[in-house]
Amino acid sequence: MVQPWRSRPLLAAALGLGGRRRLPRSRGGTAALLPPGSGSGSGTAPAARPCSGGGVLRHLLLKLRATGPLTVAEYMREALTNPGQGYYTRRGGVGRDFVTAPEVSQVLGEVFNQLASLLSKCDVSIHLVEVSPKLSESQAQMLTGGKVQSNSEDEAAYMKGISKTGIPIYWYRGIQDVPQGYSFYLAHEFLDALPIHKFQRTEKGWREVLVDIDPEAPDQLRFVLSPSSTPATENFIQPEETRDHVEVCPEAGVLIQRLACRIEKDGGAALIADYGHDGTKTDTFRGFQNHKLHDVLKAPGTADLTADVDFSYLRKMAQGKIATLGPIKQREFLKNMGVDLRMQVLLQNSHDSATREQLLHSYDMLMNPKKMGDRFHFFALLPHYRLTQPHKEHHLQSKSPLPPVAGFGELLLK
Repeated sequence: MVQPWRSRPLLAAALGLGGRRRLPRSRGGTAALLPPGSGSGSGTAPAARPCSGGGVLRHLLLKLRATGPLTVAEYMREALTNPGQGYYTRRGGVGRDFVTAPEVSQVLGEVFNQLASLLSKCDVSIHLVEVSPKLSESQAQMLTGGKVQSNSEDEAAYMKGISKTGIPIYWYRGIQDVPQGYSFYLAHEFLDALPIHKFQRTEKGWREVLVDIDPEAPDQLRFVLSPSSTPATENFIQPEETRDHVEVCPEAGVLIQRLACRIEKDGGAALIADYGHDGTKTDTFRGFQNHKLHDVLKAPGTADLTADVDFSYLRKMAQGKIATLGPIKQREFLKNMGVDLRMQVLLQNSHDSATREQLLHSYDMLMNPKKMGDRFHFFALLPHYRLTQPHKEHHLQSKSPLPPVAGFGELLLK
């Protein structure tokens, strides 16, 4: 059973919202949350630019006046997935606010076309976890030609159809609804849209970054620091933490734990592809609108919000149940997958200069360290036995080493 999910879908299981490319993006990821002069213990950050009107903003202002400051995670959840006016539930931004990596080059997407004839003969199904109605409609149109049907509310999948190659496809709102079984999970730019908590080290200890109303501008939002420790501060900050600013995504941790349990029990594997780091970056919370950086507190619900994935946190959340590989940079992963050889074939078969120029341009976008090559990373989850040498008695019978994991080791052609 192949299963995907949300678009950025989790394909599954494949995750998420189809893989977005966002430029420009800060390369360093080390900027302090509060700028010099604000003071680490001041409790406030400068106000954001004026917020325009909108359903999400009005809703947030009412909520803030009634209950007080929100965590950044609560703010992101409202801005992105509010049932009425959230960014993903209302429209999504594919082609408008971000571009998916498969759209940059055919190299990333053509593999599945090569497997179509093989998969049609197997007992395979595709399961997408997608929270955006707009994006699920787009997925259905592309994968099935729009030939789908809605399910009743008491069924786990809210929509189902048959792909153009005859493979059953189902849509879900959460990974917990996806049927269990031997599965391959693909999360392409899925985790970086999940809500994060933000924390800052102060002279009085760790404080959580919150979102509140600016008292000097009642229609604007601003960042503040919690006056004391919060439950999230107590639970998510590791004692050995050395950074002064930390972002933690609990939902990503829960997701990894669920995947680890599934893979440990049923086998299979998971591949996560996303912007991220290995526990080194600090403030990566960003907004994107019309392919440009956008103030995260301005006009919530109209821009894509994202934060780089902390792969060191994902590794900890796997809790040793399964093996992990990576993160490895995109340019290294694609090179290990034979992208250079494939590009040579494509260029040799291209007979016009415009096609060749486009191929070279897309290759540069994917592989150039200053573009997507070093910003995008791949991370894998596998059963332990996949990376463990056979028992001694079996090893005597076969001296051949275990096959390498595709993409995480150099491709050698014999």
